[in-house]
Amino acid sequence: MLGNIVEYYDFTLYGTLAAIIAVNFFPAEDKFVALLGVYVGIVLSYAIRPIGSLILGPIGDIKGRKFVLILTIALMTIGTAGIGVLPTYAAIGVAAPILLMASRLLQGIGASVEYTTASNFLLEHERGNRRNLISGILNSTASIGSLGAALVAYVLSALMPTEAFTAWGWRIPFLIALPIAAIGVYMRRHLNESAEFQEVLREAEEEKVKPAPVRETFKRHWRDILRVLGLSVGQRIGSYIIQAYFVTALITAGFPATQALLASVLTYLVGPITSVWGGWLADRFGGRIPLIVGYGLFVVLTVPTFYLIGQPSIALATIAVVVFTLINNLVAAPLTTAFSLSFPAEVRATAASLSFNIATSLFGATAGLVAVWLAGVTGSNVAFGWYVTIACVVSLLVTIFALPECLKYKLEAKKS
Repeated sequence: MLGNIVEYYDFTLYGTLAAIIAVNFFPAEDKFVALLGVYVGIVLSYAIRPIGSLILGPIGDIKGRKFVLILTIALMTIGTAGIGVLPTYAAIGVAAPILLMASRLLQGIGASVEYTTASNFLLEHERGNRRNLISGILNSTASIGSLGAALVAYVLSALMPTEAFTAWGWRIPFLIALPIAAIGVYMRRHLNESAEFQEVLREAEEEKVKPAPVRETFKRHWRDILRVLGLSVGQRIGSYIIQAYFVTALITAGFPATQALLASVLTYLVGPITSVWGGWLADRFGGRIPLIVGYGLFVVLTVPTFYLIGQPSIALATIAVVVFTLINNLVAAPLTTAFSLSFPAEVRATAASLSFNIATSLFGATAGLVAVWLAGVTGSNVAFGWYVTIACVVSLLVTIFALPECLKYKLEAKKS
């Protein structure tokens, strides 16, 4: 959970402070180009993730989940704290955005297998019928990390003079990741591998078979990867919007930064409610129920959400982004379960991380560039709302016609 908090704390912090980072690390003459530069950093950090999953995922299948869990939190923290101490464009010129991109790449490598390895670890330890609920609880910690980022940014921006916060105060939230990560590393050093994974290691040793998780993933499980990608495309874009775009959209719509940040804080406060509830529903009735309800609501309400963001009422805009967040988290638990349990234990770390990172990099990370481009072309966020709606239609169709087996029925307790 702490590793997940660090990952989403960093991701949300970078997106939340995108406008300020743009001013500090890119030429100030063209604010539109500078903001695009910041979002390129997000794309790069996600573009590297499938590569990171092909490197770190097999290590998780061969050396163990515990080793990878320690490594990922360390890499993410070095990248996050590094941003907090980087010199600005005014100090070192073009080297500043290059170093910023390097830090984002390091974060991306560390985060490439963090969430899926953590979910694999938890789901392999759970021997009962609460796996979707556990997935929902794990996903809710993403909201905790995002809440921490938005809250810290909001408090500092409210307490500090605007000039001071823009000049140096923005660095403080990035450095706060250090003590959180130190606790996480200490705790992860004392973890025990699951019985299911230990059995995989014993069988491989007895049969004298050299593990080849990457080859097995592409040879035997490519259809499952495609199914999971289609199932998750709508939610992956939605998660990106909540964590990295809503604040920017509200600020560019003319709302003060403090009001935009407060709206962001509210989304992270309410998000865990439907994350846990969606997991409970999936365990009780099967994963199809929360997925159909969630994606169905997305199809109906996404365009109105982006329409309200462009209106002059901060109250209506806040209600819109909060409702969007509740819907997005409703489908998160069964999706987390699908990413892990769609694959057998011997390739789970590799296949799950690869699927998750392709979905997040290809659909989620590019959403910011698409949103900024569409807003620049049309002068409104509504066009991007239609883009998100189409993605949710795809996920809804996969839910109805190609749902993974692990989500079709309620989970039964496994006999030890």
